[in-house]
Amino acid sequence: MSEHNETHRPPDAGTPPSELEKNLTYLQLPFLLDHYTELAQQAAQHHWPHVDYLSELIAGEAAAKRDRSTLRRIQRARFPTLKTLDSFQWNWPKKINRLQIQHLARLSFLKHSSNVIFLGGVGLGKTHLASALGYLACLKGYSVLFAPAVDVINTLSAAKTTGRLKSELRKYAAPALLILDELGYLPIDKLGADLLFQVISLRYEKASMIITSNRAFSDWPHIFNNDATLTSAILDRVLHHAETVVIEGKSYRMKDQIED
Repeated sequence: MSEHNETHRPPDAGTPPSELEKNLTYLQLPFLLDHYTELAQQAAQHHWPHVDYLSELIAGEAAAKRDRSTLRRIQRARFPTLKTLDSFQWNWPKKINRLQIQHLARLSFLKHSSNVIFLGGVGLGKTHLASALGYLACLKGYSVLFAPAVDVINTLSAAKTTGRLKSELRKYAAPALLILDELGYLPIDKLGADLLFQVISLRYEKASMIITSNRAFSDWPHIFNNDATLTSAILDRVLHHAETVVIEGKSYRMKDQIED
């Protein structure tokens, strides 16, 4: 073998020194620990310079770390189920603007701290689409939290009684994207409306929300205990920087009965 190849020979691909294994474990570099011997063999076969061998190892470790971070974001988002735009039944709703949703999938609304509101009857895929956009956000490095509106209210109500309201509010204010699902499916009392208003106010012009609701905006006073003033304040903040997606049709969950 030439002097050039001997100069750039990668580390021996034999049994790794235990000290190296200990150091890689201590530094939390699992990809290097699992693959450096295999890559060393490839490097020897193809006569890679040391820098190329090291570059391959670091690239693999970086990719593995990105994958782990993405998985953690998805887990912390608390999606009820993972959904994608590709799995959505586009031909079922009577009315849906597919191009509008595909534009939203570019996630530019997150960069501008804008909101997205999905309006439509039950069983038309609002939660599916909201979750799919949230999943894309996780893949792009954004922190996401999915929460039914009633769960947010119940959690904050319990926190208020135990003096933990501020810390719980921070949990809903912190993510880059908060998905408030099923707003309007159940009536909200004055305390719940006030608590939800605090969440919306904390996020206003700072971070994005996706809201799904089965009620038109004109019906929102009925959601918020018929408090016209509070409803106006909520709508003002939600809609100031927002895009509304209206979906019309029959419930997909009733598809079999409808087709029989």
